[in-house]
Amino acid sequence: MKTHYYLCWFNNFFPDNLGRVLQEDITDRKSLAMISSNPLFFEDDGATERSWFDQAGIMFDEYHLINYRVQKEDAQTLIQNASVIFLLGGNTLKQNGFLMEYELSDSIKKSRAIVMGSSAGAINMSAKWLCSKNFGYKVEISSVYDGIGLDDFSVLSHFDLENNIALVQGELSPLSEEINIYASNKDCAIRVKGDKIDILGNVYLISRSKIQKVDETL
Repeated sequence: MKTHYYLCWFNNFFPDNLGRVLQEDITDRKSLAMISSNPLFFEDDGATERSWFDQAGIMFDEYHLINYRVQKEDAQTLIQNASVIFLLGGNTLKQNGFLMEYELSDSIKKSRAIVMGSSAGAINMSAKWLCSKNFGYKVEISSVYDGIGLDDFSVLSHFDLENNIALVQGELSPLSEEINIYASNKDCAIRVKGDKIDILGNVYLISRSKIQKVDETL
């Protein structure tokens, strides 16, 4: 059963209820493969995200960071052998370009690993996402990018949603006519397990230009 976690950002650690379901889901702990969101900045090593797992008591036998120090073929092998694939937070555009350049999307989709992403990583896991200056991107013209497409929806993650509801709804209305969008800020998570979607924290669904808060189920 495919299991995907779309995470926001956690200022401290995984909330207890999220840590509990991760403990249940992550039974194979041989290898954690982390995909950089700034693959030329080698100091971006996923230490923060790794500390979340440590705090939750989830340890792996091997930890691998995939960036430009790793050859393309080796990166593919690390993805294929991973127990958990984690797309790190940071620069959404650079990570998106790296996924395309290294041809990692198909490998991730074919993998039996649990796939997780935080902030930028969660956005790139989704089917499509909107790149707009109103969401903090340094662009003049808004564009829709293809993500990996693990599930047929879009994600806006780690954005100050509560203070910008009207802005978010207006920006995402055109895309929401085509695809459902889950929008959230900090300390939130969306788990897709098989056909079931579970929600942790304040998550909003934007569908056909209407926005509504989704009930928590985790």
